[in-house]
Amino acid sequence: MDLLTAGSAGRGRYRLDTTGLVGWDGAVAPDIDTATEVFEKHRPVLMGVAYRMLGRVADAEDVVQDAWLRWSGADRTEVREPRGYLVRVTTRLAIDRLRQIQSRNESYVGPWLPEPYVTDFGDAVPDAAERTVLADSVSLAVLVVLESLSPLERAVFVLREAFGYPYADIAAILERGEPAVRQLAGRARRHVDEKRPRYEVDPSLQRDLTERFLAAALEGDLEGLMSLLAPDARLVGDSGGRAKAPLHVIESADKVGRFLLGVSRKRIPDMSFRFLEINGGAALLTLSAGKPDSVFQVAVVDGRIQCVYIVRNPEKLLALADA
Repeated sequence: MDLLTAGSAGRGRYRLDTTGLVGWDGAVAPDIDTATEVFEKHRPVLMGVAYRMLGRVADAEDVVQDAWLRWSGADRTEVREPRGYLVRVTTRLAIDRLRQIQSRNESYVGPWLPEPYVTDFGDAVPDAAERTVLADSVSLAVLVVLESLSPLERAVFVLREAFGYPYADIAAILERGEPAVRQLAGRARRHVDEKRPRYEVDPSLQRDLTERFLAAALEGDLEGLMSLLAPDARLVGDSGGRAKAPLHVIESADKVGRFLLGVSRKRIPDMSFRFLEINGGAALLTLSAGKPDSVFQVAVVDGRIQCVYIVRNPEKLLALADA
């Protein structure tokens, strides 16, 4: 596919953070010698930065496409470290885009959740600790908290926490002094620590609970649902006013269980299910006549479901059509 047309037409084609994530040393493979090959080599990381900055697949792809245009038109003989150059361009473009779209959520109907994104880390990130960091940094819970940061705070947090960039490098990317960057990082970290729910990152447990939860819901087993939910469980539904979903967060295990039991009794036409790795964790994609209808993901604490996330906004499910 031509890079100049790979934007929205290629949605769902690329996976997030599949290569070269942390600890980059500035080296470029010697057999990569064309502008397109170099860019494609680093595209997953650029998407990782842009998506964490924006929480929206289409916006992230637009930013990466703009970065390609900058790269293809640049004097690359002056670029000693292509990845550093591309991350810098992508970060700055993402900051500009974030400033332009921050008003979107002010008029959003109901709760807002990031657009679900297939991460599929798989064997590409074999180190368990590194995988946990990457999964956490792209989780729905963390991205919701990042929405409350300033664009610069969010950029620093993403580059530092998700990709392990040194403060000096972040300062160069943002054209800020290193002391200022450290202050931004500290402020962002404190805010995230204060606001982020303490969920467990265990995909196997997450999937097991999701399967049991689905089975109980389909069987109309309220007692079974309640046994899986923490007493103070919450449900957050995102429809953007374009599909049926609660317009307010539902709180308490009893209310969450009864709501989901009621929903399960209203079967959608030709319903089917598919498990995917979404935002670093196991998730259930519900399809109606083969088309994405909703994404269901649970957050787990102490072996019980603490939060249920449901995304039903059709615009946020487009990228999952070919997942």
